[in-house]
Amino acid sequence: MLRLTWVQPEDLIGHELRQASQDGREPSAVAARWRAAGGPEAPLTAGASPTPASPYLRLLATDLLDELADLPSTLADDEPTDLARIKSLCPDWPVTAGNRAAGAMGVPPLERSREWGRVGAGGTPSGGGTPQTPGCATTPRAPHPARLEASWLGRAVGCLLGKPVEKLPLTGIRHLAKATKNWPLRTYFTAHGVPEDLLTRYPWNRRSATTSLAENIDGMPEDDDLNYPLLALLVLQRHGRAFTPTDVARVWLDELPAGRTFTAERVAYRNLLSGLEPPLTARRHNPFREWIGALIRADVHGWTNPGDPAAAAEQAHRDATLTHTANGVYAAMFTAAVIATAATGDHDVHACLRTGLTVVPPRSRLARAVHRAVRLAHEHTDFDTVVDVLHDTYAATHHWVHSVPNTALIAAALTHADGDFTGSVCRAVSGGWDTDSNGATAGSIAALLAGSPRALPERWTAPLKNRLATSVGDFHGAGFDTLARLTHLEATRP
Repeated sequence: MLRLTWVQPEDLIGHELRQASQDGREPSAVAARWRAAGGPEAPLTAGASPTPASPYLRLLATDLLDELADLPSTLADDEPTDLARIKSLCPDWPVTAGNRAAGAMGVPPLERSREWGRVGAGGTPSGGGTPQTPGCATTPRAPHPARLEASWLGRAVGCLLGKPVEKLPLTGIRHLAKATKNWPLRTYFTAHGVPEDLLTRYPWNRRSATTSLAENIDGMPEDDDLNYPLLALLVLQRHGRAFTPTDVARVWLDELPAGRTFTAERVAYRNLLSGLEPPLTARRHNPFREWIGALIRADVHGWTNPGDPAAAAEQAHRDATLTHTANGVYAAMFTAAVIATAATGDHDVHACLRTGLTVVPPRSRLARAVHRAVRLAHEHTDFDTVVDVLHDTYAATHHWVHSVPNTALIAAALTHADGDFTGSVCRAVSGGWDTDSNGATAGSIAALLAGSPRALPERWTAPLKNRLATSVGDFHGAGFDTLARLTHLEATRP
């Protein structure tokens, strides 16, 4: 029997109960009714439970999803999704480039915070750029295509590094890497030399092992972490910077096979086919609306708004609200603003992260998590300790694809590595959770700061063979240099 993942009501209800607990709703009465009826918990690793529910349980799950959606949230005032309300909560929202001379704004509170002291993971002064003040406008200039090519490559490398161990527990990732003397992580995973009993206990991701282990890599295999940036590029090509969430939906329906969608994107896709329009597509029976899907679509919005984090964040917001709300949207806005700041080449990674937080409501769960992660990265020289604390804080309460812990881990990895490319992607992947997505975003940012494909170690980039596999549009087989030129065209379009 076909068990569709991420859409069946009896599989969604457990995730929605957890989401309600996280976003300030009180779901205990609904949870009691579900469990009294014999309803199962949310599937642990996949998007569907192994056996179908009875017709009664399916109808009950549908009704309870509606009841949960109507519950009031105690966090609503601190975590809005509407852009105007988000901006009203951000006292240091960046000034759109060109609207105010650089330096016109004062140093924001983030700059004065001790946790943002400019020291690297080992307690030494950090390098890589001149300190900048978040919120100050600069004249935008398009990054050189070589810088964009590096970032596309970095995204692919980080994704590829994380693919074989996606869904594995942190302990498994560490054991597999240590078995091949690749710990601390410094290169792609391999099955060569791993004991059979260890592979039985921690099997590689079945979809990725044949294309993503070091001995199997032959170009960049298809992955949603690359598909979505390609879709974002198509949105800009067809609709320009003034695109709407509905324009994003049209491109998806034209170019994105439904089977290539997961979690929030699959629910939104289903909602579109049911006749709903954005932003309802993000809310209707969508317990994944704060997960990581919008974050992995954000790079293009940063690349095409260099030096203008406000515009990048607003562009990312329009994309994200097709599928996500609140912290799921903030993760995309944060990432886009970080990348827009990094794209000019004038800032170090710490300044980029500071600027990213200026577009996130400061009392939101995502802002608090990123602050905590950055502080931990400054406090501990051993990154494993940082990861252990993050897992102790979030693993029991958050799904491994949720945006809050994953965004925190990305920020911690970039901070601890001081923006170094290899250090950033390896730390992001070694921290577990959504390994390929975290590696991709960390790799994109760190490679953008590196500035050129030549600045990336060849052991990472050579196996990609400047070739990308995808089911999106006409991009299958495209080279990263081609993608960089296309992105540069959008960055320079009036």
